[in-house]
Amino acid sequence: MFRSDLPSWTPSRPPAQLSRRSLLRGIGGGLVGATLLGSTPLLSACGGSSGGGDAKELTFWNFYGPNPDGNPQSKWFVDLVDQWNKNNDVKIKLHYLPVTEYLGGTALQTAFSSGKGPDIFIISPGDFLRYYNGKVLTDLTPHLGGDAISDFTDGVLDTRKVNGKVYGLPMEVEPLAMYYSVDAFERAGLSEADLPKTWDALLDVAGKLTNPKRFGVMFETAPGYYQNFTWYPFMWMGGGSAIPENGKPGFNTEAVHKALGFWQDAVKSGAAPKKTKAEGGGNLPAHLGAGYCAMQQSGIWSVSQMETDAKNVKYGVFPLPVPAGGTYTTDLGGWAFVANAKGGNPEAAAKFIAWALGSTDADGVERMRQWNTVVKTNIPARKSVRDAATKAGAFEKPALKVFMEQVAPGGRGEPRYTPEVYKAVSDALQATMLNGADPAGAAADAAGKIDTFVKGYKGASIL
Repeated sequence: MFRSDLPSWTPSRPPAQLSRRSLLRGIGGGLVGATLLGSTPLLSACGGSSGGGDAKELTFWNFYGPNPDGNPQSKWFVDLVDQWNKNNDVKIKLHYLPVTEYLGGTALQTAFSSGKGPDIFIISPGDFLRYYNGKVLTDLTPHLGGDAISDFTDGVLDTRKVNGKVYGLPMEVEPLAMYYSVDAFERAGLSEADLPKTWDALLDVAGKLTNPKRFGVMFETAPGYYQNFTWYPFMWMGGGSAIPENGKPGFNTEAVHKALGFWQDAVKSGAAPKKTKAEGGGNLPAHLGAGYCAMQQSGIWSVSQMETDAKNVKYGVFPLPVPAGGTYTTDLGGWAFVANAKGGNPEAAAKFIAWALGSTDADGVERMRQWNTVVKTNIPARKSVRDAATKAGAFEKPALKVFMEQVAPGGRGEPRYTPEVYKAVSDALQATMLNGADPAGAAADAAGKIDTFVKGYKGASIL
């Protein structure tokens, strides 16, 4: 976990016009439900495509490209691999899977369980421990120079490291914020002066924006890693935690009760829906852009979504509201490349990742500037890339300026929890938000499961 020292910023809208949050929602829904929740590490016995060796062609599974629609994000991946293949004997072959299969299905987990996992793939911090504890991840550190490691912003590698070694390189940083419809505010007689800064104010404003055709505010409702990801900041703002740490109690605290109660109150009041549209709560055009809600929690990736899918909709961005007596924070997500330690050629896979995302030469910096601010809207995970993007005026757009100057400061890295911790939190959130369960009772139930698990846990540190 880390506090961002970035001047400002927020996860992503994956393949061409797919949101990172739609992706994470898939992770938590189908993928997690099918494979993450077992108590036995599913990957502990996997072997790679050839058991680890010197294969001359490596597979790179991803949900970006080559996408049949040839969108800019897909093209970036295709160009990346083409450039590598022109200059290296070991070739990379992209294997594209729609997000519904990669994150919402079981394709990746089934491949690993059968000993045929990809040589290179993409994961979020939320999935890190499952793969690391399953002994699947390759140490990338030997292929990263000191200048490359130091170029990553403070703390951004923390949830990808174990004992000082780097096992995943992040492509981006993605903070969460609140978006609002300018038109909805004006029609309700509201202005920027009414943008809510507290939880109570958000519920009040949401009530004023609610009408028979539109909800006043929307949070993710589908169970999954994405829903947890979007809820964690509300837990953190009051000093809460999912696990016992530093001598402090874990999930069964007043801060957690209030955070669960806040989302529950939004739904009970009728200001927030019990169900999002099929695209999920991370897709802004499908909800706020279509008039389904007047305010919506989402990430920085939604800026590029709106430019592509709802360019005529006027919207604004403001930081997540804070509870009485709380401290502002937001969740900082982002995807990372990882190499299969039991793949056909782990060393070559690690070299590719280090080159693709960690190169500090001019080409490497420009490659990542293009990814973070041209084909997508993210905060660069590297200082040199952030500087290049700033010089190019990438963060002068009003929405991105708010992310950089108001949203990102004080942010905290997306946590890496085990499937057991994730599931207990998810169950509590679903029970309270959608089924009317008492927040204190749901938190106590979840805390019992989490605390029991943590006492016997022997994997890498839970952050």
